[in-house]
Amino acid sequence: MKSIRFGSTPMSGKDDSDEEKETMYTWPSTTFKNGGKCFAPLVVALVGLPARGKTVLAHKLQKYLLWKGNSVKVFSVSNYRRKHIELYNSHDLFRADNEEAYKIRKQSAREAMGDCSDWLKSHGNIAILDGTHATKEARQSVHDYFVKQQGYKLMFVECLCDDELILDQNIKEILQFSKDYRHMSKEKALDDFHHKIEHYMEVYEAINPKSEGNFSYVKFCNNGENISAHKLNGPHQSIVLNYLSNFKPASKTLYFSRHGESEYNVLGRIGGDADLSPRGRLYAASLARFINEADIPELHVWTSQKKRTIQTAQGIIAPKEHLAPLNELDAGVCEGMSYEEMQEKFPQEFAWRDQDKLRYRYPWGESYVDIMNRLEPILLELEHEENLLVISHQAVLRCILGYFLNKSFEELPYINVPLHTIIKLTTEGYKCRLEFIKLNVECVDTYRKQPKNCSVQRTQDDALLTVPAHFDSLNIWPVMKNQTMIEQN
Repeated sequence: MKSIRFGSTPMSGKDDSDEEKETMYTWPSTTFKNGGKCFAPLVVALVGLPARGKTVLAHKLQKYLLWKGNSVKVFSVSNYRRKHIELYNSHDLFRADNEEAYKIRKQSAREAMGDCSDWLKSHGNIAILDGTHATKEARQSVHDYFVKQQGYKLMFVECLCDDELILDQNIKEILQFSKDYRHMSKEKALDDFHHKIEHYMEVYEAINPKSEGNFSYVKFCNNGENISAHKLNGPHQSIVLNYLSNFKPASKTLYFSRHGESEYNVLGRIGGDADLSPRGRLYAASLARFINEADIPELHVWTSQKKRTIQTAQGIIAPKEHLAPLNELDAGVCEGMSYEEMQEKFPQEFAWRDQDKLRYRYPWGESYVDIMNRLEPILLELEHEENLLVISHQAVLRCILGYFLNKSFEELPYINVPLHTIIKLTTEGYKCRLEFIKLNVECVDTYRKQPKNCSVQRTQDDALLTVPAHFDSLNIWPVMKNQTMIEQN
């Protein structure tokens, strides 16, 4: 068994201390092109004391809203503050009686709001303003600027927490990743951060339903243990509330695997409902041993409704669910064909798919966009699930991993998800870490790179240049070594 560890990969951008790089996505569906610009832009302004999980929520909400087809960006007030004060020295910066520092922080907030407004005018339809907005005065200023002056919609999301375990974990993550504390010892940083919280507590005013009853807001308590909403208005605010209802920011581990090698994999055929090959059954047994011996607490397993995933999960000792949204991409009239047969019978369709693999829909079948749409309830469930093994298919797992890794829509159809490999995904804040665990069972390689020549007029050799090698018969056991695979290049 071979284990390959990969480094941390941003899920929704960098940590709260780094400059945000604008990532522009174009939603692949024409139905929601330009992120639903028919609605007034929405500003989601976060509220709360330090270490209440605002930054994690901001970036994970951004990731979900991008997936939903919106053009979204996070504006962090602390990043603007760092432009004025490059080296953070002490918590005195946040003292209420430090007038010079107060002016700098207020100027930083104005700059963040200004850039937020400019971006909404030119690029996006939802902006997330990450800051404390600790007083009624600060929130009123945000409301006056965005609602009265700009005509935008505004909702506050107040993050509240009185759970010491959650607070301790949040503080640990902040001290680990925040640029403010990179030059301090752990002991000094911890002491300084507690003083910073105390300074904010001296002036903090929770959103008051009586004096601020005209605002739209959600109170998000103890990582979603309790949620209350007030005067929400419009579809975008409803989408935000729906995500908050499923969001669980605590660190967790999820496991993913494709089914074992199937008979269609051996023959280079797509789709269908084939059984596992003999090597696929060996992988199923090996996967069961690995998972059962790992003794993952309260493990449960999700598979698709296809035979090859159900067979792969058969030996795992855990509750199982077979879910239709996890079914492989429906290839329509091309179900069960090899790429060679597709090129011979439908050369134009084959070329069109290579030109735009994300949006291409097989005749009477599906596209990657269709998978993304049907996966939405799965993704919301994954936001609060843990200790879960998902056994599914190449295209489906590409979409799921693309969501967690915050891949662009154009990258998503070419994520490599190899057979006979466990993918362990660990979330930490709004980042994730991947570990690929290759089990020692041979299989074919089904990964196909995008060919350079995608023209409808290309030759057959060019069309099949990147098609993976496969066998022309299932009669390869037990004399597999004497068989020759069909090579395309």
